[in-house]
Amino acid sequence: MTMPHHALEIVLTRPLAQAELRGAARVLSLAANHDTTRLMTLVHAKTPHQAARRLRHRLGARLPIDVITTHYPDTDHKVLLNIDFPAATHTALTAEACRAHQSPERFVELALHRALAQHADQETDRLDRAVRELLAHTTPAHLLSAVGHALTRLPERPTR
Repeated sequence: MTMPHHALEIVLTRPLAQAELRGAARVLSLAANHDTTRLMTLVHAKTPHQAARRLRHRLGARLPIDVITTHYPDTDHKVLLNIDFPAATHTALTAEACRAHQSPERFVELALHRALAQHADQETDRLDRAVRELLAHTTPAHLLSAVGHALTRLPERPTR
């Protein structure tokens, strides 16, 4: 049986110097984004968890790794997050999870789901307010036409 390769993304706490990137690339093949704050690699392992652990073991001392994620969702449409919390954070997280009668992993998963749902609700509310403001100054037909026109142009970065 052959072991699969897992595509992993590494989010760094700061951009890398070229010497750091070259040194890490001697250990593992890496592809960097334009400002060297994110890296991609393939890791040979049986599971995504093992791949993330192997990656952190091989590069953790060489790079300022913030988060390691699987690049592609699994069959349950989930992405693995590998975060190395500081000891004090890990202790506090474990205590909170214990009080909630959950494993630390499940506690963090549920907290992330709540935060993402709250963000989605806030974004929906923000867009609703923006549309209402636009409709105060135009007709629904003109707004719909403008939205259609904007969506057919080349994608631009979202503004905030």
